[in-house]
Amino acid sequence: MIMRHYWIIAGETSGDIYGARLGRELIELGRQHGEEVRISGMGGAAMRKAGFDLKVDSTELGVVGIFEVLGLIGTFIRIFFRLLKEVEQERPSAVILIDYPGFNLRFAKRLHRMGIPVIWYVSPQVWVWGKKRLPVLAEVCSKMLVIFPFEVDVYRPTGLEAEFVGHPLIDLYRERCDLSIVRDPNLFLLLPGSRKLEVARLLPRMLATITGVAKKHPEMRFVLTSPRERVTQQCREIDAAFRKRHPDTPPVEFITGRSAEFQQRAGTGLAASGTVTVEAAIAGLPLVVVYRMSLPTLLIGLVLVKLYRGFFTMTNIIAGWRVYEEFLQWRVHPRRLIPAVERILPGGSRRQEVERGMAEVRHLLEPSRDSALQQAAESCWMLPVDKKEL
Repeated sequence: MIMRHYWIIAGETSGDIYGARLGRELIELGRQHGEEVRISGMGGAAMRKAGFDLKVDSTELGVVGIFEVLGLIGTFIRIFFRLLKEVEQERPSAVILIDYPGFNLRFAKRLHRMGIPVIWYVSPQVWVWGKKRLPVLAEVCSKMLVIFPFEVDVYRPTGLEAEFVGHPLIDLYRERCDLSIVRDPNLFLLLPGSRKLEVARLLPRMLATITGVAKKHPEMRFVLTSPRERVTQQCREIDAAFRKRHPDTPPVEFITGRSAEFQQRAGTGLAASGTVTVEAAIAGLPLVVVYRMSLPTLLIGLVLVKLYRGFFTMTNIIAGWRVYEEFLQWRVHPRRLIPAVERILPGGSRRQEVERGMAEVRHLLEPSRDSALQQAAESCWMLPVDKKEL
């Protein structure tokens, strides 16, 4: 029997989820073609649960900010050289890199020197950080699989084959969607993020915002969801400390691991910028989006980063117009956030506009075939790779 050996490198929670699904789709393609498929690499809980051979657990490697990354630089260096040693020994048929550009771009360069095909799934946001990386990506990658339709045009001048395969969150939403759930107009969802520093920076201001919202709308109930129990515990501690100073803060229910369900169940939400805003748009949950970063990271970012299409929220970038109101740094303040929330509550002045925008975004992210992850796996499969006789 013929065997294909793919490595998948995922450094963040979303990449881990996509990697697990993509690997399973590749294994299924192997069954259909009478070939064995082995999956190895770096990932987290989802890839481990899928039964892949994980060389590195990346659960706690998802960090944001230049100075935050520096705090883990020794860990990243050790992991980098350990993976290089193992990939050179195993010589996989191809390596699939999922987003995570700071690590994966360096890894891709070394893989290219070794003559190992590189497929990049979920493009690094070169349209934010500038286009100087485009020639490098075109040199080291055999194929780029993009999940936003506008990214095909970004890569066209380089000659690198870039294919829009649909967004994997479309697949995940279809699986998670419970048609029996009725959206509750009085249920408000807080999504403060999954990283320790972003939660610490955002949650107190979120709590101050819902305190103001509750005074004007006493019928509202508040739920906070987070992906892991460790994050939930951090949120509880921040909430307890906040309540000591602000005893009029409304009750908040803390829930772990059910964000997708409550994106269907809630009527409105307040979220940290990130993948969750795309999830919410697909699920049809109106949001106000916020983000704060450290001052040094912000100052460096002002020099290096440009807003693509004038926005930092992915949902707005996809649509090309302001679907979700977004607030950055010092603008993340209750006096701005409370009116913004009220505008998108049921009956609010922007509610119908936001609902129209979310439907537009979901349409733009649909794959050309039934499944985005299946389409991505088929694109990986079509790339000529080395195979081994068992």
